This record gives sequence, C-alpha cells and structure tokens, in this order.
Amino acid sequence: MVNVLSIQSHVAYGHAGNASAVFPLQRLGVEVWPVHTVQFSNHTGYGAWTGRVFDGQAVDEVVQGIEDRGALARCDAVLSGYLGSADIGHAVLGSVAKVRSANPAAVWCCDPVIGDVGRGVFVRPGIPEFMREVAVPAADIVTPNHYELDLLSQSETRSLASVKDAVSAVQALGPRVVLTTSLVAEDTPDDAVDLLASEGGRHFRVRTPRLDLSVNGAGDAIAALFLAHWLRTRSAGDALARAAASVFGLLRLTAEAGSREILLVAAQDEYVTPTRTFDVTEV
Repeated sequence: MVNVLSIQSHVAYGHAGNASAVFPLQRLGVEVWPVHTVQFSNHTGYGAWTGRVFDGQAVDEVVQGIEDRGALARCDAVLSGYLGSADIGHAVLGSVAKVRSANPAAVWCCDPVIGDVGRGVFVRPGIPEFMREVAVPAADIVTPNHYELDLLSQSETRSLASVKDAVSAVQALGPRVVLTTSLVAEDTPDDAVDLLASEGGRHFRVRTPRLDLSVNGAGDAIAALFLAHWLRTRSAGDALARAAASVFGLLRLTAEAGSREILLVAAQDEYVTPTRTFDVTEV
C-alpha cells in the first residue's frame, strides 16, 4: 500500500486542490492523508466563493497529530499544490522535513502553482520567489505548466530545445524529475498540446489532442496521477504515459458533457483503464 500526505486547498463543491487530487489517487489504490490549506465553497474560477484560509499553524497541528500516531514512517510521498501564503509554504516544508526524518526514502512532489498563459501570475506577492528559491530546490518532483517552467528557469522558451534547457535549469535547482504540462512549443500543432517528463538527462513527450474547454483542477489531478504512477514504476516516461491518458479521458468526458467542473467521479474508470492511450516519444 502506497501512502501519500496531500497538503492542498479544498473545495466543497466541484473539484480543485485536494478535491481534485484525492479521489484519483484512491481509485488507484493509494492511501491518501489529506490536509487542507483552505476550505472554500467552490474554486475561485467562479469569481466568488465563501470559506476561509487556514494558517501555517493549522497545517502544523494536523501533521503533528499524524506524526503522533506513528504514521509518518509509512508515508511514501508528500504532494503539495497551490500555496495561499508563504506561511503555508513553510508549514509544507516543515511537514516534508518530518516525513523525511521518519522515512528518508519518501519523496516530495511539488506542483509550483504560480500562474498560467493568459492569466499571468495569480498568486500572492512573494509566492513566485518562495517557489523558485525555497520549495523547488527542496522537492524531488515538480510539475510546472509551460508558463511556470519559464518563470522558474528565468527564461522564455519557444523551441523544444529551449524547453529542454529550461528543464535542465530547474533540475539544477534540486528536483530530479520535472513534468511540464500544457506545453506548446514551436513544433506543437495548433490542434494539440504536449506534456514533457524529464529525468536523468532524458526527456519524454506525449502529444494529445487539444480540447475546447476551460476548467479548473485538471493540473491538480495530473500531478497526483503522475506521482502515483512514478512511485510504482520509478519511470518518468511510464508515469507520463499513464497520467496523460487518464487526464485526457477525464477532460474528454468533461468537454463532451459541456461541464464547468471536471467530471472527476464520472470519469473514474479512466484512471485505471484509460479509453485512449498515446505514444511516448523520447526527444
């Protein structure tokens, strides 16, 4: 049994943060210990929501309680996503340190949420610097989108070669595995989107059809799925192939239904036996 401590935001209605990551992990047979950094009515993509943001101490207290149960020695990975504040970021770092102390083989998968194409930076001031200078160097796996890869590497990438250089620059900061999502390079067709998984000097690309939809939470789901498959295969290429197929199936069903929310539960079979698979190419 694989155990993952997932420290992320949470919404009651819809799917984002832990409400997007936990169920796919569970459907794959992973035991998840969710710790919420916020409790909102819905994701912020609606423009209005209710609820509250927790502080770093609240996260520390929950993780301390898990440690008191003697469970951290069985924790295989920490998964983190959107950080509402640097205070929460330091709480995540403290939690990772506790887990690594109890189980030195445990890994940290950090989704360095900063911004996206068309939206720019949407996190609070100080978070981009915290991600690049503190979080990413301490992580084992990072899952930036193309926009975030450029910010972390302090470069502007268009060609596949420049993307690979940017990935190498991020790996030089600390993490050994980089999954770049929503990748659009010069050779990416207009009707497609690429994902690139990089590890040990090798780069693996999957190209999937571009779907006409705008939803929240898909990035949280793919980070979780990639982590689950990497933990089992220890192969970035294999993890990429399986995660990409599952997320495409999830998004295809969501697009066909015209849903504003990803159909996380309705698409659950896609996590185990994806309807469509895609070739992985080493580039």
